[in-house]
Amino acid sequence: MIVVRTDRARLVRALRLLCVGLVALFAGCGGNTIIIYGTAVISVQSTNNQFLSYQVGIDSIVLTRSDGIVVEPLSTPQTVDFTQITDIAELLGSPALPIGSYVSVSITLDYTSASIWVDEGGQAVPVEALTIAGTLMTTAIITVTLDPNNPLVITSQQSSRLALNLNLGALNTVDTAVSPGEAVVQPFMYATPAAVDSTPMRARGLYVTEMSVTNGFIMNARPFIDQVSALGAETVNITAQTYFNINGIVFFGAAGLAELAKQPESTLVAAYGTLGNLSGITPTFNATSVYVGLVLQDPLADDISGVVSARSGNTLTIAAGTYFTTLDQIQLFPTATVTVGPDTTVAIDGSAATGLTADAVSVGQQVTIFGQGTVNTTGTSLSIDATAGFVRLQSTRLWGTLNSASPGSATLNMLTLQNFVPAGFSFAGTGATAAQDATAANYVVNTGTIDESGTAPGTVLQVDGLVTAFGTAPPDFTATAVTLGTATPQVLVVTWGSTGATAPFTASTSYSTGLTVNLKSTNILTHYIATGPAMADLASLPSSPLITYAPANLQLAVGLPTASSVVGTETSVTMSNSAASFATAMAAAFNGTNAIYTLVAVGQYDSATNTFNATQVNVNFY
Repeated sequence: MIVVRTDRARLVRALRLLCVGLVALFAGCGGNTIIIYGTAVISVQSTNNQFLSYQVGIDSIVLTRSDGIVVEPLSTPQTVDFTQITDIAELLGSPALPIGSYVSVSITLDYTSASIWVDEGGQAVPVEALTIAGTLMTTAIITVTLDPNNPLVITSQQSSRLALNLNLGALNTVDTAVSPGEAVVQPFMYATPAAVDSTPMRARGLYVTEMSVTNGFIMNARPFIDQVSALGAETVNITAQTYFNINGIVFFGAAGLAELAKQPESTLVAAYGTLGNLSGITPTFNATSVYVGLVLQDPLADDISGVVSARSGNTLTIAAGTYFTTLDQIQLFPTATVTVGPDTTVAIDGSAATGLTADAVSVGQQVTIFGQGTVNTTGTSLSIDATAGFVRLQSTRLWGTLNSASPGSATLNMLTLQNFVPAGFSFAGTGATAAQDATAANYVVNTGTIDESGTAPGTVLQVDGLVTAFGTAPPDFTATAVTLGTATPQVLVVTWGSTGATAPFTASTSYSTGLTVNLKSTNILTHYIATGPAMADLASLPSSPLITYAPANLQLAVGLPTASSVVGTETSVTMSNSAASFATAMAAAFNGTNAIYTLVAVGQYDSATNTFNATQVNVNFY
């Protein structure tokens, strides 16, 4: 499905901006109105453990000040695939806002051209977005009231961060047993003013200048796949170790900055790193890697991002490939074919390795490939000629349970590879001989200096790295990081049926100290803890775990439907950053009429104490 911004959305936005402009004009007629500005640094992230693609539009973001003044920092609707911003947040922009205390934020999601896909037995299958009333979802409006003790304060000549997070598990209940598959949407979002932290982030924008910046440059923000906006500016700082890939050529530190200075103004740039100093009107961003120009978007080439599911000779099969054309159209293909050859340029993101050929591209590898695309007349089949094109090998995620390990090596029983179950891959040709082809049940990982020999067999591991070059396995995969599944953000999910439940917790539950779900409560449907793709039924535990609250950086939220002509399209979320305010919101929500629909918590499960220590908890009501 090609995502095209709707005329309806553009018309609504134009009218809204006109009204805001008139209000500002009339307010100024007294002659004494002086508006003082600061900067809002807005980041967007998601939590996801089930979708291959969740592409919708963000039509608007509206902030309301304590005195009722409304501002809209997003100048242009954005097309966003929320599955791409799970491990890394997107810096939406750094727009100027009038100073003051902002108490709520509202986001409008456009589902009219949504592209939502899940893995079903190794195949990418689409699902329809529905309201809880069973109608097609078109527009979802989520209004979040910030914790009254933690409003977004915009100060003159300074920057303040607002972190938005959409938990896709809290937002959707998926059913693939019906045809077509369904994702029932219950609008929900976290919104929290936040300090600078270690959250990995991407800042995309247009190069402005490196002049007047010591060891850095200035760029105008242009997030996601936006082609027109300039949502404020950021100063990007670099170090001697900062990696640059400029039009396919690798540099480091000052050499990269010098090469960047040769590029025309408004060249497309994507910096990866973390937020820096927010004390000034222009926020700073500390970059560990910077990609510039043709490696991001080639005006003469189409590109596809996805995972290689099979290879035969020089023909690659790409699963769940997001295709972006020179005409700025975007479409997901469940499968596509790409032809590579001796003249295909290959590079590894973040690496200075040279001399790579197309043979480096193997089954299971996450890639972005530039070439010349051809779509059939029905729009259902895509082939790309990349024989004179460019391939980026990107960090790939493997989930598995440990079979055995020794220093420098581990063998895993694969659960998923880049979000696909093993049935989605053909590993033929990956080995140096046919007998050495990769097998999912005994997937061999080069762990380098990482030693998992002391880890118990059966342990769930998250492994990041690169797939071994085609035809050279074993090993099948080279790890850059190995993480115990219990050390990753785990997700506890409980859902109730169509009528919900008015008494979902045990009698011992105290909202201010934690939540314990009554697994025998009325109408309960699902209840599990997900560690990556591995799911443990809550009923298999000694008892229903106590959901406790982490001591810091809490995001606790209660979502209630708001009055709407279409049931299930608008939600009012009360945000809490403390257990006390969450308890107040929960007590108000459980009024004897409201029925719970979903509970989703993000944190870590402690099997020794049978507790789930959560940094995020949301409770959605009908």
